[in-house]
Amino acid sequence: MVPEGIRDFFAASAGVAGALIGLLFVAISVAVERLKREEGAQVHRIRAVAALTAFTNAIAVSLFALIPGEKIGITSVVVAATGLLFVAASLSSLVRLHQLRWAGVRDALFLLGLIVVFVLQMAEGLGVIANPANSGDVNTIAILVVCCFLIGIARAWELIGGPSIGIAHEVTALVRSHGRDGVPADGVPADGVPADGQPPAPAG
Repeated sequence: MVPEGIRDFFAASAGVAGALIGLLFVAISVAVERLKREEGAQVHRIRAVAALTAFTNAIAVSLFALIPGEKIGITSVVVAATGLLFVAASLSSLVRLHQLRWAGVRDALFLLGLIVVFVLQMAEGLGVIANPANSGDVNTIAILVVCCFLIGIARAWELIGGPSIGIAHEVTALVRSHGRDGVPADGVPADGVPADGQPPAPAG
């Protein structure tokens, strides 16, 4: 049973999920050319469906939580099981198409995050079914709904090609730029001694 104190959260969550699904459809229409391309298209399709799966999970759990009775437990189990089937199919697709490069690894990590969310949600849903009076399981499901929002937003951002600024990438770029600044285009540093320690040959 959903405690009265958290019903407002699920009502707001359902509204937010509906709005995000609408925005996701707009994002898909913007990225339709990317989804049609042969090279790397499967990765973008997985991002789109992953975002839709996360948002659909959130809206389904939130809406059924508002229906009187004990609906949130079985709903959490069913949508979590459906989400796990999607993740399994997506990971198999990445392996089959040999797209587990660096970008593919990042997508796989997001999919693993979805696995954790869905497994926890299924466990908490089973807990609610077994003991409807346990409000702790419902609170955990609410937290997992927020996690679905965060994962879905991140997937949608990458789907539309939003800029990604990672600390590892920026540090690597900074080190490389400093290395290039020390050696001009002719390969001779400012002190006139090449990197091999030999003085430059005289002209003529």
